[in-house]
Amino acid sequence: MLAKPSTRPAVRRCATTGALALALLGAGLPAAAADRPQPDLSRFYRQKVTWAACKGPDMPKDLQCAKVTVPLDYARPRAGTLDVALARYQATGKKQGSVLLNFGGPGGAGLPELVTDAKDFMDLTNGYDVVTFDPRGVGRSSPVSCGEGGDEASSATDDEVDPGHPQALLAKLRKAAEACARDSGPVLAHIGTVNTSRDLDVIRQALGDEKLNYLGFSYGTRLGAVYAAQFPHKVGRLALDGVDTLTEPLSEQGVAGAEGQQTALDDFLDWCTTDVACPFGQDRRAAGDQVVRLVHSLDANPVPKDFGGSFSGQDLVGAIGQALYSKQLWPSLERALASLVQDGDTRGVLNFATGGAALALRGHHVNGGLVDPQDVPTDNLEAALMAINCADDPDRPDAAQLTRDLKSMQAEYERASPVFGRYRLTQLLMCYGRPKGTDFIRDRVKDVPSARMLLVGTRGDPATPYRWTVETAARLGSSAVVLDNKGDGHTGYASSKCVHQKINDFLLYGSLPPSGSSCPADGNAWSATSNATG
Repeated sequence: MLAKPSTRPAVRRCATTGALALALLGAGLPAAAADRPQPDLSRFYRQKVTWAACKGPDMPKDLQCAKVTVPLDYARPRAGTLDVALARYQATGKKQGSVLLNFGGPGGAGLPELVTDAKDFMDLTNGYDVVTFDPRGVGRSSPVSCGEGGDEASSATDDEVDPGHPQALLAKLRKAAEACARDSGPVLAHIGTVNTSRDLDVIRQALGDEKLNYLGFSYGTRLGAVYAAQFPHKVGRLALDGVDTLTEPLSEQGVAGAEGQQTALDDFLDWCTTDVACPFGQDRRAAGDQVVRLVHSLDANPVPKDFGGSFSGQDLVGAIGQALYSKQLWPSLERALASLVQDGDTRGVLNFATGGAALALRGHHVNGGLVDPQDVPTDNLEAALMAINCADDPDRPDAAQLTRDLKSMQAEYERASPVFGRYRLTQLLMCYGRPKGTDFIRDRVKDVPSARMLLVGTRGDPATPYRWTVETAARLGSSAVVLDNKGDGHTGYASSKCVHQKINDFLLYGSLPPSGSSCPADGNAWSATSNATG
């Protein structure tokens, strides 16, 4: 399954068709499209990665950094380029190539995640260079930003909005979209999973690997599935943990996400109210109401942050949502909420927040070069998440449709979660005013004729429901092998010894479990209801 690594493109330089072969190699197009002349991508596929020690006082000494150059627009490769930041831990055992990691998001930067969670992946260095990257528009790779437009959008679904006459809302959303386009620069029009997948193939070739070995988490599973559809014959060993949907529109994803996070919050409050230190007391029913009131109170009267700006109820919702991904974070979340409720101290909850600690740094990064870590906009994660999700979704309701449906949408999201509903609805509405996204993922990522892939779904996952694993596996076809993790939390590799071993056995040795086999819950079921899903 794993091809022998090669340090140069697998074509003969003397062949007259060499340049065309290299161009088609990176095209990621269906066979019928290969009959048409394709842009010449050969100069990108001839790259070799040059590694050096990562710069910065907090960088591990054994971590190396590099970059790969990719076209800004694959249809017009001469129209500009951008650099993609890479980092790796070198193989310590007999090297059989590289394994690329994507930690999810979308919008999550790979480099800081690999530094933070390096110990989880050191087993893989027995056979691989363990490599990660900042996808286009993310981290150091031409990061997108919405500047102050992000604040405009975050207040777009305030309670005072009249759902029957949302003209002011739509104007605010369009203004926010314009701010994102202005502060992000050229990369925004070329962001999204389809182009990131093509970047992934350029990286594969530059690393000297004939086929891609890959471990993707959450959104990273979407990226892996798209790569398998675009480059099925370049698939080596792909493991996808916390499987994303390929077919549900953003509107349905948002409801599912709100429901999953509300279930996780309920479980946290069940635990918290058994502790005398719980800031919401020991009355479980009253605790749920107190959380809702706290969010509404902060939305009406945001509190100042130590380093400038204000902290709203929606900022709190985003922070809580991050903390609920793992039970290991519950004690820290309890302490952070106690500091907020009792002392008005936002520092603890801000440690969980996904972005927006301060106003975003401006700059279009037109030259496409890597951005220094200190210059990555503070809203990059949130801005990239919105941009990529919108670019991946072909649905774009117009003003008339939103006017007709907004009231029912608000009610549906509120039913899904009185805490997370508005936050999730805002994420959906952020696509208004942006160009329509691609239909490639929904229409074309199916029945993939690639090598077999391992898909891991966790029964108690609050972010990617187990049913998405089952549906995506059916969508991908016979190449998909499902591992059913009976445990809880978002993804299984870092929390389940069984999942960790199964993925490692596949990536290192090509050993796949029988499809439908499972890993035990170890007595830590996320919730009684979630175990019935799927």
